Amino acid sequence: MHTLWDERYALRTDNISSSAIRELLKLTSLPDVISFAGGLPAPEVFPIEKFKEAADVVLTEMGESALQYGTTEGYTPLREMIARNAAKYGIQISSDNVLITSGSQQALDLLGRIFINRGDRVLVESPTYLGAIQAWNAYGVKYVTIPFDDDGMRTDLLESRLRMGLKFIYVLPNFQNPTGVTLSRERRKQLVDMADAYGVPIVEDDPYGQLRYEGEHIPPVVVLDDEMRAKEVPVYSGNVIYTSTFSKILAPGLRLAWVVAPSEVIKKLVQAKQGCDLHTSTFTQYLAYQVANNPWMKTHICTIRKTYKERRDVMIKALEKYMPEGVNWTEPKGGLFLWVTLPKNLNTGDIFEAAVAARVAFVPGGPFHPQGGGENTMRLNFSNSKPELIMEGIKRLADVLKDHL
Repeated sequence: MHTLWDERYALRTDNISSSAIRELLKLTSLPDVISFAGGLPAPEVFPIEKFKEAADVVLTEMGESALQYGTTEGYTPLREMIARNAAKYGIQISSDNVLITSGSQQALDLLGRIFINRGDRVLVESPTYLGAIQAWNAYGVKYVTIPFDDDGMRTDLLESRLRMGLKFIYVLPNFQNPTGVTLSRERRKQLVDMADAYGVPIVEDDPYGQLRYEGEHIPPVVVLDDEMRAKEVPVYSGNVIYTSTFSKILAPGLRLAWVVAPSEVIKKLVQAKQGCDLHTSTFTQYLAYQVANNPWMKTHICTIRKTYKERRDVMIKALEKYMPEGVNWTEPKGGLFLWVTLPKNLNTGDIFEAAVAARVAFVPGGPFHPQGGGENTMRLNFSNSKPELIMEGIKRLADVLKDHL
């Protein structure tokens, strides 16, 4: 309904809409719905006791500073820990290259705020992370898309896009959301080389990098880019801005993530963040540091990997057992999601209501495609549901699809 307030909003709000996933989650919150819709970690692996212990230490030993305002850049020991961990993966940075943000979503919004002018072109995979689309739409971005296959972004099609005058390239190389596909090492190197040749920065979003369940670790894009420049510059000043998060290895309720970038980019992000929220929660940063800066974290991450690998395996077995012919899916080597493709004449948006009526939920694939398409696809999350529920949920979903086929 049109109201007086509609005339008062800024023009940029014309490009803002509700997250399709957030709206769907409202429908799937009923207790008897088996939901594969959200990107939710398993609450069973949240380190609740460790947080209790950490909260006691923080409040007892450093309560006055933990409850005080902090610097926009973030808690220095936490930033130093992130820099040390980055060194293990082969990238040499200091805390000056790290900004703590209120979740990866804020990191994406701040990057849009400092880089995107109305009409600027940003290259994304199709499909790509819905949160990035939602963050950047408000800034009037125009998307240039590139398809994927089993090895990730089709870099053989990249050069024609690079000639279009891109502001930056956005990529999720590890167990991509929504497809679960991983960008091969060869293609990462091609991406780095071609982006450098055309002078186009890369934003590497890596929330799932530590959640690999099989296969060998592939160096992040930021590492491959840094290796190319190591002899030129002693400190990090590469072409890649890297983001990651504590949401998948500790808990999403922390709303705690970080950006790694050249120090001059960090300074500009800090200025943008000051106008947004001054700084990320001081107490939350102290808490996360106490929990994460501990040898126990290695065991904890192994527990997460074991739990999610079991659930992924159960989902794939259930799909093989119950899905009708003509339905295909990706088989991710890590992360939280897999991607299902139905025959082209089907629309998962239309099927969704029937699925919820059968007490199972998924996310239709259309919204993940910024230029349209993908109506016959869906995203399934395997991390949040226990194995017995995954088996039953896939059976229900398969029955719904059989009716539509």
